[in-house]
Amino acid sequence: MILESLEVDPAVFASRTGWDPKPEGLCKGAQCVPAPDVVLPTGHLDVTAAAARLRMPLITDEERGLHALGPESGGTALTTAQVPEIVLPDIDGNPFSLSALHGRKVLLVAWASW
Repeated sequence: MILESLEVDPAVFASRTGWDPKPEGLCKGAQCVPAPDVVLPTGHLDVTAAAARLRMPLITDEERGLHALGPESGGTALTTAQVPEIVLPDIDGNPFSLSALHGRKVLLVAWASW
């Protein structure tokens, strides 16, 4: 999201990021992040405060007077805990479905050589 100001209309912020300022915080669907300091007395949304709460990268090009706000990066801003169906071969080469572990806590560890 490219911005010319770090104070924006909350409706614009919601339409461009999916995060809607509500009394309970910044919400996307059923997920809400407490953010009591993001709506200013003027009614505008403080992008710097919202970026910090949502763990969204915010960079400024002072020469051009522009700001770039990136997507949320997880943490308290997770939008879902749903994992897609994954089927991989087990150590013997037999297909193993992640859904076979339904109801159990699972830690997935991924590794790549690059």
